[in-house]
Amino acid sequence: MNTYKNALASTAAGIAMLFSTTACAQQQQKPTPVASTEVAIEDAKPAGPALWKVADEDTTIYLFGTVHLLPEGIDWYTPKVANALAASDKLVTEIHMEKGSEAAAGQYMMGEGSFTDGRKVRDLLNEEQKAAYEAALGKLGVPAPAFDGFEPWFVAMNMSIIPLLQKGYSPDAGVESALEEKAGDMARGELETVAFQTSVFDGLPMNVQVNYMMEVATNIDDVVPMLDKMVDEWAEGDADALAELMNEGLSDPVLAEALLYNRNANWTDWIDNRMDTPGTVFIAVGAGHLAGEKSVQDMLEDRDIEVTRVQ
Repeated sequence: MNTYKNALASTAAGIAMLFSTTACAQQQQKPTPVASTEVAIEDAKPAGPALWKVADEDTTIYLFGTVHLLPEGIDWYTPKVANALAASDKLVTEIHMEKGSEAAAGQYMMGEGSFTDGRKVRDLLNEEQKAAYEAALGKLGVPAPAFDGFEPWFVAMNMSIIPLLQKGYSPDAGVESALEEKAGDMARGELETVAFQTSVFDGLPMNVQVNYMMEVATNIDDVVPMLDKMVDEWAEGDADALAELMNEGLSDPVLAEALLYNRNANWTDWIDNRMDTPGTVFIAVGAGHLAGEKSVQDMLEDRDIEVTRVQ
């Protein structure tokens, strides 16, 4: 099985921490959500990126799958997404950082991703791995020693992001950045913290980290084409196809549990508990968490919580 998708899905899960930003805009008036077009999940027809909701008599929670980095010019902000956000009392993302805190968060992650015992990442590799790793860095225009002092998970994440940035993908065009701006002074919330997201990666066993890094290195030419495909499926609202692309390569059970399934379970708990409080919440998280087996929707429905697709 090609486990490169594993590595790219892993990176997608962590990019929010690297590039989350906040922006100010005037608050929009909140229209009442239109329910007449809602259909059951299995009957929904794609009309833009997938949007779901969970609701009872006094609480509504929207679930919107995001892509953290996008190229310019993708028109994903449909009227239904706009109405759902404008009708909400709070925007909840994977993490929320106050404006100006991004540099400190980056420094924290860099510190946690650094070796403190004098080891170098290339010392963990055999000769074949080292050759493939250095060749990948060369394709990116990065000197071979550039990441020597960093742990494999941190290197893998950066190696995955660099070619995307070089090809015009940008966090400024990403979904979270746009939602933050459009939400204005709406209340904010987060499902995780920078420290938690960092610990998920930093806590991976070293052999899993090395395998993750080497999957990125040996498939460096496929980083951009693979994300192009993911973005196409996401923009078309084909959650099943997106799930196949993002999750079918999660052959390492340790990586899958740490980066997807455990977090999905935590977020399911959060949603279940939040349903006890009246109001409307718009949750925006990486699209891979809302697609495929063991997705947040699956886990909610296992608790007999109905999830309805509204776009």
